[in-house]
Amino acid sequence: MGNAIETFELTKRFKNIMAVDHLNIKIKQGEIFGLLGPNGAGKTTTISMLCTILRPTEGTATVNGFDILKEPDEVRKSIGIVFQQPSVDDILTGRENLVLHAMWYGVPKAIRRERIDEVLKLVGLESRQNSLVKTYSGGMRRRLELARGLLHLPKVLFLDEPTLGLDPQTREVIWEYIEQMSRSRDMTIVLTTHYMEEADRLCNRIAIIDQGKIIVMDTPEALKAAVGGDMVCLRTTPADPERFRKIEGVSKVEVQEDYVVLTVRNSGERLQEILAASGKVESVQIRPASLDDVFISYTGKEIRPETGEGGIAQRIMRQRTLR
Repeated sequence: MGNAIETFELTKRFKNIMAVDHLNIKIKQGEIFGLLGPNGAGKTTTISMLCTILRPTEGTATVNGFDILKEPDEVRKSIGIVFQQPSVDDILTGRENLVLHAMWYGVPKAIRRERIDEVLKLVGLESRQNSLVKTYSGGMRRRLELARGLLHLPKVLFLDEPTLGLDPQTREVIWEYIEQMSRSRDMTIVLTTHYMEEADRLCNRIAIIDQGKIIVMDTPEALKAAVGGDMVCLRTTPADPERFRKIEGVSKVEVQEDYVVLTVRNSGERLQEILAASGKVESVQIRPASLDDVFISYTGKEIRPETGEGGIAQRIMRQRTLR
């Protein structure tokens, strides 16, 4: 299986800001690849260059075998993009939005109706296809955005925060659509998200990017295993962190206000010793390491969905002002 995307020293500077710093990544055909990072890490700039929206300062990349500098039109024809912010037309019906998109992308008239019917069925909007989009719920709009992105059968689909702000039930439905698309179409999907659960559920591999550089890249399982044990969270009166560090199997100790968070191998065997080293314990929680723990471990920062950066189009416009 070949690579759907490959970057070669891909770099973008905005005046004195290094947004993406000599990036070299390979994304396999049919892979769901997650790009995670704190605000301003370079995620949107990277995707913007891969989609030929921004031109690299140095380096290049291939998408579906086409060079983003030499063959930008071919790249655009072979990709789909689902923006974070809604970009469908409110005063058109769902079907009318898809007809317009099909015409823009040159979907042959002979198969246009068939393709539109297929994607409407895929995302469960058949019964509302003739309703104006302004009457759609947020979840229905997201599903229509997905349908539009799939209409011209792209080989690579870029999803920018596909479920941000949606309720858990709608988020679960969209996750199922994304998994189905990947399986049935052998489609490569590049995903940015602020939800660690989403990345863990969907992605075959994850790259964490910070300050324009990939700092770690692996499967979700391998990344979590690399944290080095379970997370033990104690709500306790102030205790000496050095007492915990002396316990065998404790690899990391973090003090957060009235909490102490330990990374512990074989936590069940160490629990009594940990409690003995504590002050007055009000509560204790033990859980496996999560992608949140991985993210904080590598970046020292926490992604907060409520402080999103805005949609990809908005962020690109802000970046252009820095040129």
